[in-house]
Amino acid sequence: MLSTLLIVLPVFSLVLAGWVVRRIGVLGPHATSELNRFVVYLALPALLFRITSHAHPSDLWQPGFIAVFGIATLMIFVLTVAVRMRAPGNLADAAIDGLNAGYGNTSYMGFPITLAVLGHQALGLTTIASIITVCIVFALAIVLIEIDLQSEAKSLHLAKKVGLSLVCNPLLVAPALGALFPITGVSVPAPAEEFLKLLGGAASPCALVALGLFLAAKTETTSRATNSTALLVGLKLVIHPIIVWFLASTVFDLTPTLTRTAVLLAAMPTGTGPFMLAEFYAREAAITSRVILFSTVISVLTVSAYLAMSS
Repeated sequence: MLSTLLIVLPVFSLVLAGWVVRRIGVLGPHATSELNRFVVYLALPALLFRITSHAHPSDLWQPGFIAVFGIATLMIFVLTVAVRMRAPGNLADAAIDGLNAGYGNTSYMGFPITLAVLGHQALGLTTIASIITVCIVFALAIVLIEIDLQSEAKSLHLAKKVGLSLVCNPLLVAPALGALFPITGVSVPAPAEEFLKLLGGAASPCALVALGLFLAAKTETTSRATNSTALLVGLKLVIHPIIVWFLASTVFDLTPTLTRTAVLLAAMPTGTGPFMLAEFYAREAAITSRVILFSTVISVLTVSAYLAMSS
């Protein structure tokens, strides 16, 4: 419990820092959107580029683990989007809610937790989970949002507009370019690597501070927001790990180590990706910010409980 708390504590500290500087007036009302734009256009693309540029195929070829984590994460995403579309709303908001339920904090919290609990042998598996979450599921959500936001009625024109938007989206272009390096066997030059490391390292801290800035704004809490938050947190912290465990133990028959790692990564709380997209596309972000906050708080108990049961 204490080790998990020590890992999560910096997350709350960064959110609190953003909340405090907004409340005391150090940063103004436009700080949230401007800081978020920095993350989306610079910091996060650099982080995604580094993840894929270092993803050597020989280290990441774990087909059973990839299938379990990928299928479970996509199931949660698709299920949430389908349920959300039955209520009043649109595809863009449904896609963000899908991320709220399926976008785990596998990078910022996943790496230190798996390293502390399982050792260095789990870092490759954590990288796989991060690529699936940050690249594949995130890209799918962007595609759905772009489709919903385009107004062209003709399918050909719609496809062209969506395609152009995706080609110009740094969150998709960066990991695609990064993947060329392990494929071709070329290394990123040392100065560029250091630049990307410094810039990408700012992604999570700045996103968390931006979340604190957003939470500092006074918003009205409705019963619908409370119910939606509870549902999404439950899907992320309970249903997602259960699906992973079921697939790993009964369908793909993974080893105990692979199963434990997959379930642990699925049990991570919601990351800041959904909030960044909600802010970037000017969607309603109140529920998203609450899901990130409450899932992170509750995950201290749920992750600790799982580790105690599986040890």
